[in-house]
Amino acid sequence: MKARLDTPVKAKAISHPGTEQRIRGYDDLSAVRTRFRKRNAYYHSEIEQRYRFVIPSGSKVLEIGCATGDLLAALEPSRGVGIDFSPGMLDQARSRHPHLEFIQMNAEKLELDETFDYVVISGLLGDLKDIQAFFSKLRKVTRPDTRIVIDYYNHLWEPLIHFAEWIGLRMPTRIQNWLPLSDIENLLYLNDFEVVKQNYVMLLPKVIPPFTTLMNRFVARLPGLRRLCLVTMIVAKERGWLRNADDYSTTVVIPTKDERGTVEEAVIRTPQMGHHTEIIFVDGNSSDGTPEEIERVIAAYPDRNIKYIPQGNGIGKGDAVRKGFAAATG
Repeated sequence: MKARLDTPVKAKAISHPGTEQRIRGYDDLSAVRTRFRKRNAYYHSEIEQRYRFVIPSGSKVLEIGCATGDLLAALEPSRGVGIDFSPGMLDQARSRHPHLEFIQMNAEKLELDETFDYVVISGLLGDLKDIQAFFSKLRKVTRPDTRIVIDYYNHLWEPLIHFAEWIGLRMPTRIQNWLPLSDIENLLYLNDFEVVKQNYVMLLPKVIPPFTTLMNRFVARLPGLRRLCLVTMIVAKERGWLRNADDYSTTVVIPTKDERGTVEEAVIRTPQMGHHTEIIFVDGNSSDGTPEEIERVIAAYPDRNIKYIPQGNGIGKGDAVRKGFAAATG
């Protein structure tokens, strides 16, 4: 779909299944993106302000899915790199922000040999085919001290966003993934990242004095209402312990009660974690030979650090766990 700048644009969802068709769709929209940004100036200003609060000027910043590069430029990076798969969007970006570097690249096939202080992923997740695969490639551009800053639409707003596209208030998009915060956190975790901060932004994305300030500065912070905001922002980082696992030791406490048949399997299935892994069985007066089985397994696996503690007069799993923790050296 091509639109002239001097005529009204009515949004129509882009639902091209192939990558080439998706690129052409965004190329067609590159000429009118600036107009849509002006129509939603308050929204974009708020998003930029939130990012500037997290990312200090002078940082080394990569934006994945940068479009015309306006957000990246607003962050005033010492080195700013933007990638996007749309040549049309990148032509606009290079024209508007010649001091920044823009590279044509599919976000889902990230290939960069450079790490950054901050990685910005703004409004991109919903457009990806495989979010988990995308997250798996982020390690190429991150360090343990890198922060990944993500914003995406609250899935509760899906009907209103589609309506805004239909009446021409928002730039049209292809079919989107709509994921709740818990799913995004889980996908990050599966790829060895952890969320260190989250925030909810904007109950009212348009300027309607005096309601906009009231809603977004005060009402949006109220418990129970803040989760209704239009945008969710996440700050994530690498789960740093993974890269220095040898600096850590681990204790695994296993309470038992008449579980003779599971003792050896528990040892076999417990991996070595860090430079030293200790396994402590705390037995609660079993009558099926569990203590004897624990002693046998200790002798059968001399290379594993396995200990046996009788629970004694204590009652319940909680008591057993506390006794195990008290004896732990990992």
